[in-house]
Amino acid sequence: MDLRRLPFRIRYGPVRRAGSAVRRWRVQLTHLHADVQFGDGVYCGPGFRVEIPGNGALIVGPRVHFRRGFTAEISGGGRVTIGADTVFTWDPVIHCSTTIDIGEGCMIGRVVMADGNHRFRDPDQPVMAQGYDFRPLVIGDGAMIANHAVVLASVGERTFVGANAVVSRDLPDYSVALGQPARVVEYFGKDPARKNEKRRPPSV
Repeated sequence: MDLRRLPFRIRYGPVRRAGSAVRRWRVQLTHLHADVQFGDGVYCGPGFRVEIPGNGALIVGPRVHFRRGFTAEISGGGRVTIGADTVFTWDPVIHCSTTIDIGEGCMIGRVVMADGNHRFRDPDQPVMAQGYDFRPLVIGDGAMIANHAVVLASVGERTFVGANAVVSRDLPDYSVALGQPARVVEYFGKDPARKNEKRRPPSV
């Protein structure tokens, strides 16, 4: 055995697995009142944090990878489900009060994802007293959402959402969406009627 590689093997072997297991156990033991499930092979990196003060749920499929700094705040009876083999990179934040369903094999960067918007148009009430408009979200299988995007609506299967985009309307499958608000600029699926569809990118 090459002893020079021993620290590497320890750091990325048993130490990594033990740290992930402790983070999972901590979340489950402090949320016995909620429904928290982790599938086989889930990795929870440093800074993994879940807040479920009510009877909500976090259901994580097998081999999901939370790289670092993941935060989920699930209010009331909210429910977040995450499909197998999805990867979260650094510092994503999920706010859920209804349902957010994330499919399998997704790649999600440093994003904010929320199923509710603050009401703010009543001039006689402070913002925090006006409540929210809620909208359940679905993120399709294989979707990729790049860094600093804000996701407030559903994203289709295999759809790519560009960096800094603001998703305020549902996006179709197999599309590329850019801008604030995010607009579809390209379709790459198998529908022959849309195969060559391209649109002018939005100005940002």
